[in-house]
Amino acid sequence: MRNLITDVRGLLVGQAHDVTAATGVTAAIFERPTIASAAVLGGAPGTRDTALLVPEMTVEHVDAVVLSGGSAWGLGAADGVMRWLAQEGRGFPVGPFRVPIVPQAILFDLMNGGEKPWARGEGETPYAQLGAEAAAAAAAEFALGTAGAGFGATTANLKGGLGSASARAATGQIVGALVAVNAVGSATIGDGPHFWASPYERDREFGGLGWPATIAPHDTALRFKGGTGQNTTIALVATDAVLTKPQARRLALAAHDGLARALRPAHAPLDGDIVFAAATGYSGAPSDAFAMTELCATAADVLARAIARGVHAATALPFPKTKPAWQDRFST
Repeated sequence: MRNLITDVRGLLVGQAHDVTAATGVTAAIFERPTIASAAVLGGAPGTRDTALLVPEMTVEHVDAVVLSGGSAWGLGAADGVMRWLAQEGRGFPVGPFRVPIVPQAILFDLMNGGEKPWARGEGETPYAQLGAEAAAAAAAEFALGTAGAGFGATTANLKGGLGSASARAATGQIVGALVAVNAVGSATIGDGPHFWASPYERDREFGGLGWPATIAPHDTALRFKGGTGQNTTIALVATDAVLTKPQARRLALAAHDGLARALRPAHAPLDGDIVFAAATGYSGAPSDAFAMTELCATAADVLARAIARGVHAATALPFPKTKPAWQDRFST
């Protein structure tokens, strides 16, 4: 177990970023067409091709899921991933053609200090190229923190980042999470180093600090970043179980509990919080509702851990007045 979403058999993750622009793309590439759905609980989402993930829609399988920076401009990242998949002969068959199915979500990173002339109407965006590069780089190992879609991400008080975690459920099936943490709120408690996700930590994966000795009213006071539309936490949870599309939707909904455990606040009017869920189908189906509940609970736990790992692993951007990284403030 790598403690990454790629512990789930049947998917690989690739990433690319633009240092000058302080933005990037993360692509989860499935080895074969994969059952998927999604749940949006934030008030300001930015998405592409998510309507087809509704359980009653015709297309059941996807070829990739893309997480990207760039606000609405970042939605072009899926173009690059589609191009790469088409070159690989992947996609939904339509007559003599194949159309790669690539849902996407974006986060807002336009005001993090990077140079983004396309946001002023000057030149072309880099996202299609970054998407193609991310897809081509798909592998079992990938970087956390200031990487991919998390490259330019921030939270209310610290640099955000790209996180991942995995676990084996009591059913024996593996569940993993991949997340770009760009929250309107905070992943840490008050002004200290402790993570809201601390009860779910394994093997000191984000410092092993546990809870603080006390949690005062000041620590639970809400901390906000930016303004309308300047946030969003976007995630994918995946399992090697065999699920139906409605069950994948249920998995996505349950995984949102992980956002609520790891971020304060979550699902705000200023967030676009979305969780994709995918089932690669290499292990058995849940035997009953209790087994499905095990998968749902595990998905929420691994997403909470992945959020903390993304913030814990991040490094600060090299621009004036940018958010400090957790490592800069609290590492000893």
